[in-house]
Amino acid sequence: MTQLEQFLTRAEALLERLETMLPAPHAAPDWQLAHAWRWRKTGGRGHLQAVMHASPIRLSDLHHIGPQKEQIEQNTRQFVEGKPANNVLLTGARGTGKSSLIKACLNQFAAQGLRLIEVDKSDLADLADIVELVADRPERFVIFCDDLSFEEGEGGYKALKVALDGSISAQSDNVLIYATSNRRHLMPERMSDNAGYTHGDDGDLHPGETVEEKISLSERFGLWVSFYSFKQDDYLDIVAHWLAHFGCNAEQIEAARPDALRWALQRGSRSGRVAWQFARDCAGRNQA
Repeated sequence: MTQLEQFLTRAEALLERLETMLPAPHAAPDWQLAHAWRWRKTGGRGHLQAVMHASPIRLSDLHHIGPQKEQIEQNTRQFVEGKPANNVLLTGARGTGKSSLIKACLNQFAAQGLRLIEVDKSDLADLADIVELVADRPERFVIFCDDLSFEEGEGGYKALKVALDGSISAQSDNVLIYATSNRRHLMPERMSDNAGYTHGDDGDLHPGETVEEKISLSERFGLWVSFYSFKQDDYLDIVAHWLAHFGCNAEQIEAARPDALRWALQRGSRSGRVAWQFARDCAGRNQA
């Protein structure tokens, strides 16, 4: 056996050993398993993981966000019916129903072929792979990015910009991106950013490139939906809804009002999330 043949034999044996150490490729998703999916990374390879117990929340459970609910529901209905629809950015006060509204839309339209894929901010660089994976499917996919915000220099920021409206390839007509954030412009804004603004001799205003970069991502979402903190009566109405959901009667719901207000005061927020948390606590004590 020549030296070359010996080398090739050893190289082939080494490759065989390496192949046994590599993670096995993931099987193609069984789309009948679930309506909701998560993008997960194992050994550097991304795959879709079925969510077997998705949130059961319904649109009827979401109170005092009527205009926002109408906008998102209409946009999603257009999407599942194959009509033009927009990517959506939901911004505003914490705990006011941004994420819950997207989950409720999934439950509303799942029977019509809507599917949800949740993607962490750290995995946004894989958006192109995810879109390619589902592009030929008959279902309609919403890619869900929750609590989205970026710091300076994060790679996911540019990946999301490209996925929204920056790639040479056309956007797949069966994929939309729905994102939630407490920041409308998705990146922190500082006083120093305004140093880029200057006045020329002719009076024109030349915006600094830093500020333009920070607002360019949010502008690529076709639909912006804003959420606001609840008034006291709205908060109490949401508390009453969830207490009734947990089986409390009218007398128990009325008696819980002062405690519900103190609960919100302690947390510094009258939000739907705080109302849900109080209702769980109160209903559990009533059943004890």
